[in-house]
Amino acid sequence: MVDKWYRLSVEVHRRYGGKFATVPKVPVTSMDDFAIYYSPGVAEVSRRIAENPDLAFELTSRWNVIAVISDGTRVLGLGNVGPEAAYAVMEGKALIFKYLGGVDAVPLPIRARDADKFIEVVKAVEPAFGGINLEDIESPKCFRLLDQLSKELKIPVWHDDQQGTATATLAGLINAAKLTGKDLKNSTIALIGAGASNIYTARLLMAYGVKPGNLILVDTKGILHPERDDIDRLMVENPWKYELALRTNAERRKGGIAEAMKGVDIVVAASRPGPGIIKKEWVAQMNKDPIVFALANPTPEIWPWEAKEAGAKIVATGRSDLPNQVNNSLVFPAVFRGLLDARAKTVTDEMLIAAAEELAKFVEGRMSEDYILPKMTEWEVYPREAAAVAAKASELGLARRPLSYREELNIAQEIIGKSVKTLEVLMDSGLIPK
Repeated sequence: MVDKWYRLSVEVHRRYGGKFATVPKVPVTSMDDFAIYYSPGVAEVSRRIAENPDLAFELTSRWNVIAVISDGTRVLGLGNVGPEAAYAVMEGKALIFKYLGGVDAVPLPIRARDADKFIEVVKAVEPAFGGINLEDIESPKCFRLLDQLSKELKIPVWHDDQQGTATATLAGLINAAKLTGKDLKNSTIALIGAGASNIYTARLLMAYGVKPGNLILVDTKGILHPERDDIDRLMVENPWKYELALRTNAERRKGGIAEAMKGVDIVVAASRPGPGIIKKEWVAQMNKDPIVFALANPTPEIWPWEAKEAGAKIVATGRSDLPNQVNNSLVFPAVFRGLLDARAKTVTDEMLIAAAEELAKFVEGRMSEDYILPKMTEWEVYPREAAAVAAKASELGLARRPLSYREELNIAQEIIGKSVKTLEVLMDSGLIPK
């Protein structure tokens, strides 16, 4: 089946010459129009922006344009394939941004594997964009890039492998906890895998109110704790993992995955494809009505039916063909829609929590053990999520254009609806061949 999709993908990419194009958004009825859009009229626009750079978010397309930037060092499922090969993936991301969020995203793979050079390039292109989406970058470099660029740029910087996964995971856990009668903030949680997604998931869970000591992280060498043999090396090479080794695991557990899962309420695995990474007997040793998120792709760390047979009450994966998909695509188009409409200066964990809570709230009254998150086809969730983000950015004083929840809901519905309608019109007219 996978070979079929590979073959079709190559054929379709060749036929269409890629997935991305620029389309004018202003009417052109005669050559005189260019005196307004370009010379001489545009000179006055440039003069005003020179006096007040924030006017670029009102007088140019910058307010709705982001860069999808990658060095191609950790492309999902492929690893270090380089920037040229990464372009196809970044272009796909741009398509999802446009279709689900109405965001104009530009694929921008760069030949800058060194962290300092990468930061220099991104800082240099900042004036062209309203936001930056970092994508498919190796760990632990990705942590430094996100932290430093977030501090130094005056536009939101996002790393989907970190923030997108963490936000979707938190939303799913909020509803899973409700269904099982657990208090998420006081639950014990084993995080299997300590790469980009679970490092940020731990950070977001703590920001949400989960006790740091209740988190137990496991990497390829075992459970994180302050007495590990490699703790000094972690302090130098991966200070983000080092900090979690000090703050989490109040019981000072040692060992591997089995020891981390024993007697806990929840397991969130984002490690390597299974099955068999998590064993049924380990699930059976968790607390009553355990929650199991096995998020590795293309094959989860344990099959859902195996986890259920071992006693799991709720199981989620990263796959669309299984119940409860924890999908980044539920997050990043909507979060950026809200950030861009509010002309936000940055993105914070408080905004991510607002997005997660809105995502969770969307299925209230309808959720079940096999339905804890919306599906991508339920497009109504995207404007609501965008509204929650814009309202939170405004509340925190980080919006150049403060918006209420209701104001952004109307704006996002219009923009996303127009994006979907535009594609339909282009297809119906034959300008995009079906």
